[in-house]
Amino acid sequence: MQAHELFRHLRMPELGDVRQYVRTLPTNTLMGFGAFAALTTYWYATRPRALKPPCDLAMQSVEVEGEDHARRSSLLDSDETMSYYYDDVKTVYDVFQRGMHVSNNGPCLGVRKPNQPYEWISYKEVAERAECVGSALLNRGFKPSPDQFIGIFSQNRPEWVIIEQGCYSYSMVAVPLYDTLGTEAITYIVNKADLALVFCDKPEKAKLLLDNIEKGEISVLKTIVIMDPFESDLATRGKKCGVDVISMKEFEALGRVHKHKAVLPKPEDLAIICFTSGTTGNPKGAMITHQNIVSNMSAFVKATEKAVFPSTEDILISFLPLAHMFERVVECVILCHGARIGFFQGDIRLLMDDLKTLQPTVFPVVPRLLNRMFDKIFGQANTSFKRWILDFASKRKEAELRSGIIRNNSLWDKMIFRKIQANLGGKVRLMITGAAPVSANVLTFLRAALGCQFYEGYGQTECTAGCSLTVPGDWTAGHVGAPMPCNIVKLVDVEEMNYFAAKGEGEVCVKGPNVFLGYLKEPEKTAEVLDKDGWVHTGDIGKWLPNGTLKIIDRKKHIFKLAQGEYIAPEKIENVYMRSEPVAQIFVYGESLQAFLIGIVVPDPDVLCSWAKKKGLGGTYEELCRSKDIKKYILEDLLKVGKEFGLKSFEQVKGITLHPEMFSVENGLLTPTLKAKRPELRKYFKSQIEELYANIQM
Repeated sequence: MQAHELFRHLRMPELGDVRQYVRTLPTNTLMGFGAFAALTTYWYATRPRALKPPCDLAMQSVEVEGEDHARRSSLLDSDETMSYYYDDVKTVYDVFQRGMHVSNNGPCLGVRKPNQPYEWISYKEVAERAECVGSALLNRGFKPSPDQFIGIFSQNRPEWVIIEQGCYSYSMVAVPLYDTLGTEAITYIVNKADLALVFCDKPEKAKLLLDNIEKGEISVLKTIVIMDPFESDLATRGKKCGVDVISMKEFEALGRVHKHKAVLPKPEDLAIICFTSGTTGNPKGAMITHQNIVSNMSAFVKATEKAVFPSTEDILISFLPLAHMFERVVECVILCHGARIGFFQGDIRLLMDDLKTLQPTVFPVVPRLLNRMFDKIFGQANTSFKRWILDFASKRKEAELRSGIIRNNSLWDKMIFRKIQANLGGKVRLMITGAAPVSANVLTFLRAALGCQFYEGYGQTECTAGCSLTVPGDWTAGHVGAPMPCNIVKLVDVEEMNYFAAKGEGEVCVKGPNVFLGYLKEPEKTAEVLDKDGWVHTGDIGKWLPNGTLKIIDRKKHIFKLAQGEYIAPEKIENVYMRSEPVAQIFVYGESLQAFLIGIVVPDPDVLCSWAKKKGLGGTYEELCRSKDIKKYILEDLLKVGKEFGLKSFEQVKGITLHPEMFSVENGLLTPTLKAKRPELRKYFKSQIEELYANIQM
């Protein structure tokens, strides 16, 4: 048979033939075809797509020419660091002005009363009220100058932003105060910064200041402006000690009558004095300029521009303290792009209700909150089957994370994680964590469960907020990302701890336009952290990973020697021991005259009873904390975990005491950023430490 005859016999079926064939098929077969087609279409529409990273994830930072062991972001085209993103935004005043313009005078700041929706004020109203505040300050004799300091003693609320913008409209400097510093520290700051005027949110804070004026501990303060209503006897009391106590409403009215033309700041001018809580001694006032803030904000926008660019539709939930630079920089990002800020009600216990009502798209967090979320989620999976399902679903989504895919529309989201996402309002698209380390398993699980872009940053007040940030598309945990585009990072030898920059390990040092000017009136302390070449020495020990990201592996500041000459970094050991299931908090301590370490352990109240039951022991939480058997079992578990994670024998504790009360800001054992106050812990547990050393024989 000829080839053309063969093709004639094997011709393609015509449309009529196909129709005829389809008519002969049974109904259930046709339904099967239809279902298959629908599923295929659905899969194509919802199939996971990896976010395209802004750089090669195998090389997220590159070496800087002429700087030993220093690296910069791969997002930069040259070794020159980034100072600003928008040509017309070089001060924090410019940040707000741009937001007002791009939002077309949209809603700016929102608050709510219990069980009520959020109520909003516009960008223009914020700007007008800020002008009134600034004008009133000038009318009361304050100078439009970057050496004029104004105190703000308040929780997060619209007035905070209004007062701050009022200061910037006339080149003044904001100095935040916050309750958790304690009365002594507040008195110290008022005197150190020569604060003649302080804005307070509540009458109680005004009373605290007046108490210290009456005791003769504060002499510089002459005016207190209170946001909330207050009794007239408070003004009378103020008058007796030479202090004007007036309402915010009255203060704004004064400025409205006597308007002044704005006196705008320059990028190099001071914007804020941010007093760091510190783990020892008095707080230090970090001097932060407009350029510092704008460069840090700009670097974040640059790093994430192709992934989660801010828009006027974005909403931020503001609950992390505005007195800290992390929240300040996040709010600048939001305001610069004409988005909204909704403030929590002021009670952290009502935060979940605020989230559901506000439905934020941007949610900055700290590890303490993430740990609570993680524990609560797994705590509610109270049967072995529920826990298995949760674990199985998270592993499926974690596999997607490893491929660079992050989403909230998978089958697992619909079946398992939708409720978790709804608890945060259901619309979160960006989360960022900082301020302290977060464990890799908590971060990875929440990235999977929440299905939003979730960045981890690292930094400190001295470099405004962040100096490194995870790169979009790299959803692996266990590192703090690459240097931000506003700074370069280098590692410096720490010989006594056996860390050498040539091996890719050493103290993390930062240089760039986000690095602070120094500490207010503290040249010696400034010289301890800011060297003559402009590098901030962080006290953290870092390690460069092969992909150019930074991993924080140790802490330099709290190292000490044991009697046999071994150097100990207690925070590294504590981070390992925190992986022990029954441990909520631990303080590892050693003395130079002793050859071994001891520890104070706070067992986890949510875990201890069930953990003890597995060991055949019962009782209340307090009874178990007094149990010698439980102490023995927890010590055994610590040593097992320590061995698993490579602790040397001299790094393992030889004895522990169980303590039933959590270390907290309120009892003075943690800083406001939840770092251990080691000298206070040592004093607080002096008798337990002495007893442990007396009773343990080596």
